[in-house]
Amino acid sequence: MTMRRSLLMVISIALAVALIVLLIRIGKVDLHLTFQQLKSVSLIAFAKILLLNALMIYLSTEKWRSIDAAWRRPSDSVPPRSTSYALTSVGLAMGIFLPLQLAMATARTLGTYVHGRALKRGTAGTLLEQGFDVYMVGFLAVASGITWYFHGGARIWAICASASMVLALLAVEPSVRIIRWLAARLNAPPSGPFNRILHSVRELQHSGILNAGLARRLVALSALRTGTVVLMSFQTARAVGLHIPFWQMAAAVPFVSVVTIVAVTPGGIGLNDLAGAGALDVFGTSFAIGAQWVLANRVLVSASYLFVAAFATVAVCVVRIAQPKQVNGMVESER
Repeated sequence: MTMRRSLLMVISIALAVALIVLLIRIGKVDLHLTFQQLKSVSLIAFAKILLLNALMIYLSTEKWRSIDAAWRRPSDSVPPRSTSYALTSVGLAMGIFLPLQLAMATARTLGTYVHGRALKRGTAGTLLEQGFDVYMVGFLAVASGITWYFHGGARIWAICASASMVLALLAVEPSVRIIRWLAARLNAPPSGPFNRILHSVRELQHSGILNAGLARRLVALSALRTGTVVLMSFQTARAVGLHIPFWQMAAAVPFVSVVTIVAVTPGGIGLNDLAGAGALDVFGTSFAIGAQWVLANRVLVSASYLFVAAFATVAVCVVRIAQPKQVNGMVESER
């Protein structure tokens, strides 16, 4: 690791610590109380968080596999669904300590190395998959902004969010047509740093990615994933005994998701937490309660990420170890 990268890492960690300290001071968080709240979380409450996390990983995996199916070549092998799920869960667990985009892309790229074109299928596929999440939360953030501007409540937010999701789906086909039109008219220079980028953009024309049906499916999966994140956030608040109205949680989550894109601290530590508490404060939940929740939420969600990743990885390893034995058993029985 170079001196420059080491320095950036130290600055990033220091910034994360400073932001957490700032959050605790502004929110006047009683860490002893937060610790007691975490100790009081029941197994049933944590099991619900695990199930919602497992569902979120499944939706992310399905998006990635849909993109992979659209642009892989016939010579590329297809990773088993269980392996894809495990890679997604490991990437999410790595995102506790690293920027989520980097963590997920790294896990999937390394995991698809033996299946061919790992950089494109793992890294580019992940960035494209997460791009649809950004697309969806962008529309929902507008709905939340309108709700805040007009001092609305649950009903106004529900109407705006529903309209935003419909508009997001309706905008898919025109967006695909515009991208196709731009890709068809791009002319790469004979040489230069942007030559490879322009060539990759033009390649989209000849892949199955620029398909309105596929794009609508990915947007719908992103909407379901965002809904699952809201449910998981609401469940972590209930698990530690904090009362946060569901609509306020749903209105705040898109802003936190947008901030996640700004990967300046490890795992978004501090930055995402301040954004979450601040967004809740805007919609009516006090910053103090929001600060308590984001700290408890980070611990509970991180624990669920690690648990699901460990379980999925062990399950895949057990299946792979058992398969050769099953094959050998069948061969011996035939003899």
